[in-house]
Amino acid sequence: MQKKIEITSELLNNLIFSIEKKDNSSVLKIITEMHAADIAEILENLPTKEAQLLFELVDQKRSADVIVELDDDLRESLLSDLTSKEIAEKVIDNLESDDAADIIGEFPGKQQEEILALIEDAEHANDISDLLTYEENSAGGLMAKELIQVNENWDTKKCLKEMHKQAKNVKKVYSIYVVDNNKKLLGTLSLRQLLLSQSEIPIKKIIKKDIASVNTGESSEAVANIMNKYDLIAIPVVDRHNRLIGRITLDDVIDIVKEEAEKDYQMASGISEDIEANDKIWTLTRARLPWLLIGMIGGVLGAKIIGVFDIKNNFELAFFIPLIAAMAGNVGVQSAAIIVQGLANNKLKLDGIINKLMKEFGVAFVNGIICAIIILGISFTLGYNLMLCITVSISLLSVIIFAALFGTCVPLILHKNKIDPALATGPFITTVNDILGLIIYFIIGEALLI
Repeated sequence: MQKKIEITSELLNNLIFSIEKKDNSSVLKIITEMHAADIAEILENLPTKEAQLLFELVDQKRSADVIVELDDDLRESLLSDLTSKEIAEKVIDNLESDDAADIIGEFPGKQQEEILALIEDAEHANDISDLLTYEENSAGGLMAKELIQVNENWDTKKCLKEMHKQAKNVKKVYSIYVVDNNKKLLGTLSLRQLLLSQSEIPIKKIIKKDIASVNTGESSEAVANIMNKYDLIAIPVVDRHNRLIGRITLDDVIDIVKEEAEKDYQMASGISEDIEANDKIWTLTRARLPWLLIGMIGGVLGAKIIGVFDIKNNFELAFFIPLIAAMAGNVGVQSAAIIVQGLANNKLKLDGIINKLMKEFGVAFVNGIICAIIILGISFTLGYNLMLCITVSISLLSVIIFAALFGTCVPLILHKNKIDPALATGPFITTVNDILGLIIYFIIGEALLI
């Protein structure tokens, strides 16, 4: 039984000490019963040299599972020390087709061919080669070929015999799929029902036909939404002729959801590409600089807008510029975030967009009235003249309503044009709302005061 342990600095120091002393027996004593994910975590917290030496001590069967758990950079580093033959024998031969395809897909095209040619199991190699032809973020790119399928014309006795043969190549059995003579998916088979039925009963009589499936071209996000909706642990994948060709399991979907969440969070924070904390300085700079420059340009435009309007006679308008800009940006991001969440969860339907706009308008109006009344009272209490207080109050109400509607529309427009709507929750919406909020503020100020 594999032990799940807490990775502490003391444990890491003990491992480093044993590795440096070449005390392999002490190292093996620590890691032998560890879960592959724990070994991967240890490797990621060790210096590169020690990580390479430790990985060499991991037994061949588990080293493949460890490789899958590692982050991309460390995996690339460890695999770079292996020959194509070693990668095929030590890693690929011990992985299911989906994980194997993910690993091989990280190599250049020529090395991919070398590794595939060195895989002993020809069927396994063909499965991996087939998976490499699908788009990475599609159901075809997510699926594994290993599954258990039975023919509708078999009886229960033959079914059990054939399942026993197929199970040797499947690490975890989630479902038993039933197909016809043309490999078309018909439904699933309950293992309990199979065991309780008489041996001569044809499978077609106990098949469960109410089954969800996805096409190979379905997006990974759509797959995640379907599995979440129907509370599935695994889902079959079919081609355009409804022939069963693979299955996607929950662990694959969780990885996709995690990656998408990280991507959206980084985009909302103004980071233009997928990065990690341990990436090089130039990589981090390249990902973060574009939006900083956009924010800087937005600030310059804001300064230009202030210069366009004549506020010499009412210089006190300038005192409230930070308030207007901050409220515009915050309200816009709030509205955009709600829309992006609805699009991501597939809960925002096209026929509900008008209702959503009306609701956001209502929310913005109520929030705007409350904030406007509060700022009117605060600014008047602080000694500003009544007309200025009214101007700021009306401007704040107008800016809140505009920013809410703008923040609602932008992600919808981006989504319609096949652009990630999460872009709308980042610096883009904040910068644009800052600028437009200032324009609204000074137009109202000019109309009422100047």
